[in-house]
Amino acid sequence: MAAAGAISVPLWISTSTPTKVSASNARPRICCPLKPPRNGLFPLSTFERNGPHEQHFTPKAASSSSVGSTEYTEEPATKVKFQRSLSLPGCSTSLSLLGTGYREKVFAIIGVKVYAAGLYVNGSVFSRLGAWQGRSAAEISQDPSLFNVIFEANLEKSLLIVLVRDVDGKTFWDALDEAISPRIKSPTADDKSALSTFRGVFQGKPLKKETSIFLTWIDPTKMLVSLSFDGMPSSVDATIESTNVASALFDVFLGGDPVSPTLKASVAKGLEAALK
Repeated sequence: MAAAGAISVPLWISTSTPTKVSASNARPRICCPLKPPRNGLFPLSTFERNGPHEQHFTPKAASSSSVGSTEYTEEPATKVKFQRSLSLPGCSTSLSLLGTGYREKVFAIIGVKVYAAGLYVNGSVFSRLGAWQGRSAAEISQDPSLFNVIFEANLEKSLLIVLVRDVDGKTFWDALDEAISPRIKSPTADDKSALSTFRGVFQGKPLKKETSIFLTWIDPTKMLVSLSFDGMPSSVDATIESTNVASALFDVFLGGDPVSPTLKASVAKGLEAALK
């Protein structure tokens, strides 16, 4: 139930799929249980609030911080903190954070943020990008060939999505599917099977605030999907084996018309810094 004084606005997380949320005039708060994750580390910097059942993410102005021995980078619009290095199921080596951003939909001039996202890459990919050394972030962002090289490299990459509001699993998938499917012009039987497997990960699941969704490209033909509700994933929920689906998903976030322009801009800045 919305708090007194709250306003209720429709929220679209894709171009055509509506779902309703309540946007409160009060300062937004993201909470999660105090149950520790499997690896003993919370993915976000937290402090205890309201007794033993709730935590509130610390809104800090700095762009990065250190919690214990793990370093984090903060996505400034959502205050979500991303580990700078991840070791994920199915990956042969740890992956490094390249950039962060957020997904926002606007209705009646009100911007509603749905999730934060971070792109992680195998550091060996930079050795394949020598042709772009010295390029500015603006030049990098406008050059699709660079992102094609990153995708086609037989090296792991992972997109971490962290929800900043509750979203029904079906609604999340429908929004993602509406972005992926138009990018596959003539889907094969394998593509349709892969999309069905992908859909099954989210169907019937309520995705609460702070749910982490890991979309990991092992190579251009194979992608792993993992959900985590309390920290880092310990297993893989689905394996998607389709070059067309894997390529379409990469294009959704890093192609010419990305659903999160802030993520692509941040990744371009990360590449500029790495290729100086």
